[in-house]
This record gives sequence, structure tokens and C-alpha cells, in this order.
Amino acid sequence: MTTERALAIAARVEAFVREVVFPYEADPRRDHHGAPTDELVFELKEKARAAGVLSPHILEGGGHLTQRETATVLIRSGLSPLGPLACNTNAPDEGNMYLLGKVGSPALQERFLAPLVEGRARSAFFMTEPYDWGGAGSDPSMMKTTCRRDGNHWVIDGRKTFITGCLGARVGIVMAKAEEGACMFLVDLPDPAIRIESIPNTIDNSMPGGHATLTIEALRVPADQMLGEAGEGFQYAQVRLSPARLSHCMRWLGACIRAQEIATDYACRREAFGKALIDHEGVGFMLAENLIELKQCELMIDWCASVLDTGSLGTAESSMAKVAVSEALQRIADRCVQVMGGLGVTDKTIVEQVYREIRAFRIYDGPTEVHKWSLAKKIKRDWKQAQVDSAAQ
Repeated sequence: MTTERALAIAARVEAFVREVVFPYEADPRRDHHGAPTDELVFELKEKARAAGVLSPHILEGGGHLTQRETATVLIRSGLSPLGPLACNTNAPDEGNMYLLGKVGSPALQERFLAPLVEGRARSAFFMTEPYDWGGAGSDPSMMKTTCRRDGNHWVIDGRKTFITGCLGARVGIVMAKAEEGACMFLVDLPDPAIRIESIPNTIDNSMPGGHATLTIEALRVPADQMLGEAGEGFQYAQVRLSPARLSHCMRWLGACIRAQEIATDYACRREAFGKALIDHEGVGFMLAENLIELKQCELMIDWCASVLDTGSLGTAESSMAKVAVSEALQRIADRCVQVMGGLGVTDKTIVEQVYREIRAFRIYDGPTEVHKWSLAKKIKRDWKQAQVDSAAQ
């Protein structure tokens, strides 16, 4: 069960998203790819600030809701694709705020975290590298971006790709590899040493700044802007990984709850062959299946969140949740499109956008197949350990 504190915050967030954010879904301030412009985003953030729902997962004084409480709140913010942007619970900012809140020094938090929490800046996380460069994707050990010490600075060289929100971001978290291992740096953006090569059109377009491919050439970063020590980058990535992966599930569950509402309203109003669509078994059963899977997603998220709240990294649990929830949400969104027929594939409602966004989510933060492969390796490890334990008895 979640707390009364979280339920109260969630109620305020939901009211704000439904009453204030929904009307902005038709706002024409979009870039060439249909993503909301920063002008639109910051206007919404000001309204969220006035309503007291900006960064609702961050408590006064700098604390953070528990993961179970966060789920209660972020699901509501996700009821609109613009909701997380308005409430400052969107990716990658939410995950970056979580990481800096956990491992950033007081000085780094004041300089880089505070503008994010206050909604005055956006951020980007620089990890994935281009496949045609042989760089890191689902396998971070393949990282080719390098960093080397030069006096009281580090110098970074390399390439990155699918860097969400890079264009327009003011805070960057850059991963690179030194002799000691992976390192993580905080940088001010934009920086002339970071050159955006391209921002491809992608199937999703809910996030401002797109998913950039870029070159980093002789980027000089003061040594005190490294998170922790050299070689600890992957360790810190793990701190961010599971909660950020799960918060994606939270937000997109909210979006699919909304899609189900829209499809239900359509099916109850639209008539064909002498009765409402919902009274036709083929339609009614699709909405019933959605109802079942929405609840399963909610329970899966709550279970994984409860594991993270024990202090566990929850690597396996978040992989299971990511696979189960993303695949279920894709089925839910697909049924909503199908129920609505021709209307479901138009931009007259957000249903078709939700469908596209969920399709991308099945790849982002680790494709389904990579998570299954990781879980299969764990099954084998556990089996081997069980043989050893059995032999020792």
C-alpha cells in the first residue's frame, strides 16, 4: 500500500494534468519532428510551479519519495505525454536528478542538481555510442569514448548517439573510459567541444531536444566535476539504472490508462450493427483484456519498487518489470488503436502517439531481448550455485 502523503501528492498532480495539461496537447508549438518546444515546456513548468506540483517526487529539503510513492505520483503525471514535462518528472531529467541526489557532492548538487529540481534547466545523459563506430550500446563494456587526466582537468574524446534531450540541455552527465575504468562527469551545456552531428526523426516525439548523435572533441572538464573516483562510472550507472528504468514504466502506464479511457469512451458512444461497440464481444473483450493487463502492470511496478525501497539495486527485478510492463503496454496501446478503428491512427487523440512512444520504450533502457538474456544468465548462475550448495550439504 502507498502512503497518504503519496496519495495526496498524486491527487494534486492528476488534477493538474487533467485540468491544465490536457488542453495543451493540441498546442502547435512543436519542432520539425513534432516534439514540444522548450517554450511550451517551460510555460507548462511555470504553471506546475504555481500549482505546487513541480518536481513532486522531490521533497522539501531535498529528500525523495520512496520508489513505491514515486510510482503513485509518476503514473498520474504520465496521463498526458506532456504531463511529465510539465511536472518535471520526465526522462532523462528524473533519472539524472535521482543519481545526483544519491551520489553528488553538496557542491555538485548546488551547481547542477538545483537547476534541474527547480525546473530551470534540462539535462542529458551521454552513454550510448554509434554502432558504426563500434561503440557501446546495450553492452556498456564496449565504450570507446575516452578520458585522460591533464593537470587539474580531464580531457574527453569520443562519440555518442541517441542522447535524449541534448539539444537545449544545460546539464550533461558524460560517461567515458579511463585506464582505471569507466568515469562519469558533470558538464555545463552547450559546450563547443560537443558538436551535434544529427538529430534523426524517430518513431517517438514526446521529448524535447530529440535523440542526438554527437562528437566530443577535447572536452576539458575540471577534476572536481567527476562523480566519485576514476573507475566508478559503471557503479554509479547502476545506481541510476533500475529506478530510471522503472520510472519509464510508471509514466507510460499512466499514458496507457489514458488511452484506455479514450478508447472506452469511443466504444461506449460509437454504434455499429445496432448497438454500442463495447457490446460487441470482439471490442468489449479487448477493453477487458486491457483492464486486466493495466492492473498487472501496476502490481509489477509496485513489486519492483518495493524491492528498490529495501536498498537493493534490483537489477534482475527491474529487468523483469521492464520486459513485462513494456510488452503489456504495447498490447494495451495496440488494442486501443484497434478499438478506435480509423480514428485510432489519427492525431485527433493521443492514442496513436502513445502507441508510438510505447513501441520505442520496448527498446529504450534495454531491449526486451537483452533483459531476457541477462535474466537467463542469472538463472544459470543461480543453478550452478544451487549445485555447489547441494554438494556441500
